[in-house]
Amino acid sequence: MQYSLIPFTSSFVLAVITLPLFIGFMVMHHEGQQIRDEGPKWHEKKSGTPTMGGVVFVLSSIISSLWVALWQHNLNKSLWVLIIAFFGYGIIGFLDDGLKLYFKRNLGLRAWQKLLGQIIIAALIIIIAVSDNFPFELYIPFVGMVKSAVIFTIFVLFWLVGFSNAVNLSDGLDGLATGLSIIAYGTYAYMAYEQKAWAILIFTCSVIGGLVAFIIYNHKPAKIFMGDAGSLALGGGLAAVSIYLHHPWSLLLIGIVFVGETLSVIMQVISFQTTGKRIFKMTPIHHHFEMLGWSEWKVDIVFWIVGLIGSAIYLIFIY
Repeated sequence: MQYSLIPFTSSFVLAVITLPLFIGFMVMHHEGQQIRDEGPKWHEKKSGTPTMGGVVFVLSSIISSLWVALWQHNLNKSLWVLIIAFFGYGIIGFLDDGLKLYFKRNLGLRAWQKLLGQIIIAALIIIIAVSDNFPFELYIPFVGMVKSAVIFTIFVLFWLVGFSNAVNLSDGLDGLATGLSIIAYGTYAYMAYEQKAWAILIFTCSVIGGLVAFIIYNHKPAKIFMGDAGSLALGGGLAAVSIYLHHPWSLLLIGIVFVGETLSVIMQVISFQTTGKRIFKMTPIHHHFEMLGWSEWKVDIVFWIVGLIGSAIYLIFIY
């Protein structure tokens, strides 16, 4: 209980108390989301909805992780790596969101600025992992276990940057990324419990607590969006957790919707640039289903079910 229920409850209480105050502050200062021009036209009514709500659950998760870990004498380098990944990518998202709000536009950080920040955070994590004697080995399908600092470093950089952006792409409908993240972090909490990785269990349960509080205000019709401050943090945290539980490839199934969202964008770009034709009506793929007439609730529920199935398949047949 001290490794799961207490951090969950602490983060939930902190977030559920703070979120209404944060929403009120954003509304009072007229700080709201700028909707993309190329997005679905019916999303224009969401313009002005308070954003950057990720700041609340990120901070509540970190505060809860730190005090519970300190209390339980589990404040180790593994936890620091997870917090750095979570907070570091959250900071990048915070800067991106802040610029959008300040200049009242849909463009925040430049792509290269965001990528550079993501790489720097990933490099810092690798440096800490080296000091923690983390085994720089990676299982490669059809090859086996490969022990190579170079290959492992490249993989970590790709994994952290890739999945932070994957969750970001999925954050396009009310509650979608929040629900998917609850499922993914819940799956890793179970794996951490099975491995007796208490620091990781404390962290994942803290994040879940913050997200459960957040979805109260983020489900359709959303009173607040998480913004890049939340989505980048969630993706970076998931990648770091999968690596530190020594099951990085698990994220391909546990985060199957995040992967699908990303692949839909890549496929769309490649198809349009090479043939001039689009595969989907709109990407990321959740917008494709909206264009087919699905309601946001239907897309959310179906995608959450797919996320649950992916996690169940991994835990039952692979883990």
